[in-house]
Amino acid sequence: MNRLDRLTAILIHLQTKRVVRAQELADRFGTSLRTIYRDIRSLEEAGVPVGAEAGVGYFLTDYHLPPVMFTNAEASSLLLAAKLIEKWTDESVQTQFDSALFKIKSVLKRPDQEHLDDLSPNVSIAKTIARPPYADGLLSTIQQAIARHHVLDLQYHSLYNDTETNREVEPVGLYHYSLTWHLIAFCRKRQDYRDFRLDRIRSLTDTGQRFARHERLSLQEYLARERSCPDMPLINVTLVIQKTIAHYFREAPFPGSFVSEEDLGTGVRVQLNTPYLEGLARWLLTYGTTITIEQPDPLLALMQTLSEELRDHYASVFSQDTVL
Repeated sequence: MNRLDRLTAILIHLQTKRVVRAQELADRFGTSLRTIYRDIRSLEEAGVPVGAEAGVGYFLTDYHLPPVMFTNAEASSLLLAAKLIEKWTDESVQTQFDSALFKIKSVLKRPDQEHLDDLSPNVSIAKTIARPPYADGLLSTIQQAIARHHVLDLQYHSLYNDTETNREVEPVGLYHYSLTWHLIAFCRKRQDYRDFRLDRIRSLTDTGQRFARHERLSLQEYLARERSCPDMPLINVTLVIQKTIAHYFREAPFPGSFVSEEDLGTGVRVQLNTPYLEGLARWLLTYGTTITIEQPDPLLALMQTLSEELRDHYASVFSQDTVL
């Protein structure tokens, strides 16, 4: 990036937040702090009213850059984002993003507009699983409540006992995993943090009541706590995978985290960590004899039990077919 482009990008970055640290700018643009200081001085000399507070960061006092043009690559990346939003959010977010995308397209050059029109029908994302739709406006309401520190009132369906309960919660953040969105929140009923799947929220209302955000964990603090939670210790797993299926294994989602990989010639030894031994065992069944478990012993025992259950089940089915 040349210096002029970087100065423009720094100015745009300053408009996105109330205060921006110099280190944040240096990290984004891959430069030294000294370079950022020089760039800020250049903006000031050009008449841009950049304010600074020692130990805090830079800010714009009263300035707004007129609409800027997007590059072809930037516009294409926004199109990809739109495709993801279409599949993995609710209608409220899709509507707002579509509106934003129309505004963005309006400032594009004609060739770039035509480029997006040509590209759009040739980019698609499949849903890997069918899930119930989120309640109307759910994601937008939750995002607003998180930003405004508002208490949410929700009706939640608990799958384990097939009941619905009413909860007042203080939202911490949104987290996407296991192919769905989750609301992480402090539940006033349980007096502890809880993980609510959005597809199990039957209704949700923003009460408008504010809560003390500084008294709650941040989303990153909550996630770090869960990873180190002694109630769900990580279990080390060692597998040997036939090389013919190793690339499929690497690309597949599994209940755990990857640690290391060792090439054995005809096979690959993989080290994993998981808190869900039974979930991993059921997933490994799909690979049949192409995977050998080296450790731990409880996983080997689980695989044996599940294999015997599967064998007995189909032996029973075949015997019934024979009788019929």
